[in-house]
Amino acid sequence: MSNCQLYLISPLEVGGNFPDRLARALDAGAVAAFQFRVKGIDEHEAARLAEPLQAICAEREVAFIVNDSISLAKRIGADGVHLGQDDGTVEEARQRLGREAQIGVTCHNSRHLAMEAGEAGADYVAFGAFFPTTTKDVKHHATPDLLEWWQAIMEIPCVAIGGITPENCAPLVAAGADFLAVSGAVWNGDEAAAVKAFAEVLGPA
Repeated sequence: MSNCQLYLISPLEVGGNFPDRLARALDAGAVAAFQFRVKGIDEHEAARLAEPLQAICAEREVAFIVNDSISLAKRIGADGVHLGQDDGTVEEARQRLGREAQIGVTCHNSRHLAMEAGEAGADYVAFGAFFPTTTKDVKHHATPDLLEWWQAIMEIPCVAIGGITPENCAPLVAAGADFLAVSGAVWNGDEAAAVKAFAEVLGPA
């Protein structure tokens, strides 16, 4: 049995009926965390959109992680923040969000960036993209041996991201990914069916 868990990333459109879709997805199988990822809207609007989603996650004990913005994470009392390479430092996030916050860092396919993040006190590092993805432009390609290397030397969990589906994720689980970060594979179709399909590969939580 793998200890790998699902880490859902929101689509960019989180208004309308999305809260209902999120609830369906979370009720369909075990999900460890949900990342709130919106672009090009101000913090006030982002906080308004986050509120119902945060409540849905809290009811189900799913960690609510804000993408990119330490200030939004602080404002809404999120469980943590996910930082890209240009979104501020782990030290700054820790100072502003406190010891309990989950702080993750995008490390692309770089062993150096991952080591730096680990030494700075990140709670997890994210590697990718492992597969072609339509969610964002891929500049960095990662391979499963990166996950194996990380698991051999570090205790900090690693997240695999980028074009991951129930059909292609098995090698990443085998290589030691602690979490699979998925977006399009869930939201581009029936979210409940997709979560169930991932659960069949990952096994019981």
